[in-house]
Amino acid sequence: MIPKRYFLLLGTFLLSVLLYVDRACISTAKTDITRDLNLSDTQWGWVMAAFALGYALFQTPTGAIADRFGPRVLLTSVVVLWSVFTGLSGVVKSYVSLFAVRFLFGAGEAGAFPGIARALFSWIPMAERGTAQSINFSGSRLGAMFAMPLVTWLLVQFGWRNMFLILMVVGFVWAVFWYFWFRDEPADHPRISKEEKAFILANRQQPDATQKQKVPFSLMARSPNMWMVMIQYFCSNFTFFFALTWLFPHLKKTYGLDTMTTGFYTSAPFLGGAIGSVFAGVMIDRIYKSGNWQLSRRLPAIIGFALAAVGLLLSLQMETALGAVVWFTVAIFGADMTLSPSWSFCTDIGRKNAGSVSGTMNMAGNIGSLVTSLAFPYLLAWTGSTTPFFFVAAGLNVLAIVLWTRMKSDKPLELERVR
Repeated sequence: MIPKRYFLLLGTFLLSVLLYVDRACISTAKTDITRDLNLSDTQWGWVMAAFALGYALFQTPTGAIADRFGPRVLLTSVVVLWSVFTGLSGVVKSYVSLFAVRFLFGAGEAGAFPGIARALFSWIPMAERGTAQSINFSGSRLGAMFAMPLVTWLLVQFGWRNMFLILMVVGFVWAVFWYFWFRDEPADHPRISKEEKAFILANRQQPDATQKQKVPFSLMARSPNMWMVMIQYFCSNFTFFFALTWLFPHLKKTYGLDTMTTGFYTSAPFLGGAIGSVFAGVMIDRIYKSGNWQLSRRLPAIIGFALAAVGLLLSLQMETALGAVVWFTVAIFGADMTLSPSWSFCTDIGRKNAGSVSGTMNMAGNIGSLVTSLAFPYLLAWTGSTTPFFFVAAGLNVLAIVLWTRMKSDKPLELERVR
């Protein structure tokens, strides 16, 4: 019999795919949307930033909701909410309405990964945490990868407005599945075996008996561990979000590619990201099983940030679209190696408050996404070159390496002694 926790991973994997299909599809429609709504590149940058702002601001609140009410209710609600705004993206008539809808769409998506993190705390044994996190993040990258050619096809066949409406319906289907199948605690699932339930309860991370139900935000704000995990995630997202927002129009314009060719080229970095995520997850669990908890989080992240910096800088040296995409794929492979250790780290130090802690980290990360959305067009306008953006991104990856040498995954947040 297949363990029920594997079905949990399938559900969260599919959610991650959907999350990034819905998020990335607007990038493929940039030409049509900006033409129909008469938008400039800087206005488009603000539309991308609107999503990142809404996504960032609601990370901590939705993480706290996941901790308080459970991931069953939280994830069902946020998927319905963001699907509604996905559909509304297809009926906007102006820059202002598009900006508002994308902000609310980002707010709706904000609870997804904090809710998943809280579900994994209850359902996944410690020795499987890295692989579980990597499976979810590989889903997000595969979603972005499929979004480029698949959504480009939907765009060509049905137009950008109908494309958003079709994706709205897909989200509703997932929400119905999740609500009726999932339970917040494995012990409450009607079809789990006694053996699997006992195994999960014995091998998942055990909360401290003295742990408070809620970690105050003031404690997170005073924690060096918390600040370091937030800043390094800002650095990671700064690199990745470029692939999600500006890579498609950048390649199309720089190398004179047609829409379909650009869609296939820009799918490659997301495949690299999915592979990098799984590679890091397997590395985490193998190192953890050897008895080195700290190294299991630290080493994959440091390797990943190093690859991201190198890939970004070498992509600048390429004269062809293929060469640029190959090295940018290396960069995203590295950037996505940092995801599983980051979220595992948050679950390690947050425990029963994994939703709040991971949500706060993701808030900081998506401030990085917001900055990326604006930094690329504005740096290009100010300097006339894309080179400064890539050097800034590489420098942030080096900063993240330094931070990881000081982060301590075995120090629970509520027991941390702040000097």
